[in-house]
Amino acid sequence: MRNPKLSRPFLKWAGGKTRLLQSLLPYFPTGARLIEPFVGAGSVFLATDYPAYVLNDANPDLVATWVALRERPRQYIRDASSLFCDANHSQARYLELRDEFNASADRYRRAVLLPYLNKFGFNGLYRVNRAGGFNVPYGKPASLPLFPFDAAAVAAERLKRAVVLGGDFAAAIEMARPGDVIYCDPPYLDSESGASFTAYTAEGFSLEDHQRLVVAAKRAASRRATVLISNHDTEETRDLYRGLELHPLKVERSISASNAGRGACGELLAILRG
Repeated sequence: MRNPKLSRPFLKWAGGKTRLLQSLLPYFPTGARLIEPFVGAGSVFLATDYPAYVLNDANPDLVATWVALRERPRQYIRDASSLFCDANHSQARYLELRDEFNASADRYRRAVLLPYLNKFGFNGLYRVNRAGGFNVPYGKPASLPLFPFDAAAVAAERLKRAVVLGGDFAAAIEMARPGDVIYCDPPYLDSESGASFTAYTAEGFSLEDHQRLVVAAKRAASRRATVLISNHDTEETRDLYRGLELHPLKVERSISASNAGRGACGELLAILRG
């Protein structure tokens, strides 16, 4: 189901699967629809070619961005790209726009600001504190970052086939019908090298959430959907996915605060075939 017109995501996102696609996608079966309960920046969505999609995420700003790009792509691309200018290429201006983002209750305006914060902020992170405030520092880009016009336009076109949801993963998985394919890319369990990043939302993602995901996946498989789940390859993860079909994978990670946190690490793909 690989898309011959593969597009990279227009946002950089912690845990994105772009570097893993070559190893990951051969495990995806054909199907009428792909459901992604943790769509993130959409690297899998944009690299596959299913007839229809259900895209969900718990991050409301990410969901608002997908919705804006689907519902009013020209206006959204024009508004978001206008922030990529010399006048905004400074720490002072970044902090002003970050403050505006945190103070705004307008979902569209927050979606417009998100690509700027993503490209001008440190290492492309989206991180919030317990109060839900976006707190990523300025990334000090040496040259003016460029708005990803082509990637955004390709994503807008692909979104014509998608339903976009926002909220807990369980509701998206419950939509699964016979023949659907579900790919789950939740915030990972901790690995041997340290704690995993889970601050995509103020609530984080707990072990209990991982356990709920397994239960929901098994229910979907009982309805003859195929479920694939990515996670770190650890003893704890293998115990969590006991009884599922397991495939170890390798991937290079590039989002980390230090060089020690980058490089090759073990990943696990768990599959439930309906």
